[in-house]
Amino acid sequence: MNEFVLSNANIVLADEVILGSLCVQDGLIVSFDSKPSNLPSAVDCDGDYVLPGLIDIHTDNVEKHFLPRPGVRWLPLSAILSHDAQVISSGITTVFNAIAVGSSMDVPERREILGPSVEAIRFACSRDLLRADHRLHMRCEITDRNVLDLFSGLMDDTLVGIVSVMDHSPGQRQSPDIARYREKQIRKLHLTFEEADRQIANLMHASVTIGPENRRTLAALALARALPLASHDDGTVEDIDEAVRLGAVICEFPTTLDAAEAARARGLSIVMGSPNVMRGGSQSGNVGAIELAQKGQLNILASDYIPISLLQGAFRLARIGMDLPAAVRMASLDPAKAVNMSDRGEISAGKRADLVRVREIDELPVVKSVWSAGARVY
Repeated sequence: MNEFVLSNANIVLADEVILGSLCVQDGLIVSFDSKPSNLPSAVDCDGDYVLPGLIDIHTDNVEKHFLPRPGVRWLPLSAILSHDAQVISSGITTVFNAIAVGSSMDVPERREILGPSVEAIRFACSRDLLRADHRLHMRCEITDRNVLDLFSGLMDDTLVGIVSVMDHSPGQRQSPDIARYREKQIRKLHLTFEEADRQIANLMHASVTIGPENRRTLAALALARALPLASHDDGTVEDIDEAVRLGAVICEFPTTLDAAEAARARGLSIVMGSPNVMRGGSQSGNVGAIELAQKGQLNILASDYIPISLLQGAFRLARIGMDLPAAVRMASLDPAKAVNMSDRGEISAGKRADLVRVREIDELPVVKSVWSAGARVY
């Protein structure tokens, strides 16, 4: 019987923080109490916070490990192991790796690494090599002519937990300013003005010719498999209306307050990146996550591209006026509900013992220990 007790901890429950003890047995939370434990074997947490393990439903971080530099592809298994170490040390015990299905102008190599990325994650999971619980978030580029073929080969994988449909063509959503988008691509990809314009024209053409049908087909395939469907970078009320018609239940990274308000009114879960919280705004000049949180138009944080920002973002929201349990829910219970994971996401009797011990040092939350299903993994 695997049993341990954490004592003298500030335990962050779904709606309050209590100073007390928590008992874990056979991978599950058995009980918690608002008083210290008298057991000699209890772990004294010295007043540190104990949170539910964080649940990250959108991180592109795994891609950085597969493509550490332009033109460099890293060993797939080594890449996923390195990513897992970064994720678990950030207090994330369940992670939905956002794997691009189809290429974008920014990262043309995405199509090449799709298969190796999925296979490496699948292999590492099968050999019990990972400390976090890894799932797949298939982020489908509707402007890629091969997106349906690429997705059809993966849609029945048991690791797939979320499907999102996205259109990164300029003139709308994340990049309404075409001139600014052109400048960014010229600088990033070392293109000539003519090369950038040619690629932009092709992308915008694909958006209006094949994009709508790809979006509808991908949505139908996801819904037929009971996979949560997410829209992406919605900028208008019309974007939200379309997402609702297609069956989306998650609105990822809305770019305007109007879109966020429409999504909230229609019952969608709203996701924003925690780097946006930490930076105090969007790097693209879109609506800020803090503004949405303060207006009640945000209920889920995702690490997006910096794993540790998920924990830091929750604590920053608490520092600027949000209740700490509410902020932590954005990175634990609320994402669990959005992806239909009822066995985790909060400190409650009978839930998985996914736990994170955190100490605040100069207003910075620092991960001291992590348990996944009752096993200490960090």
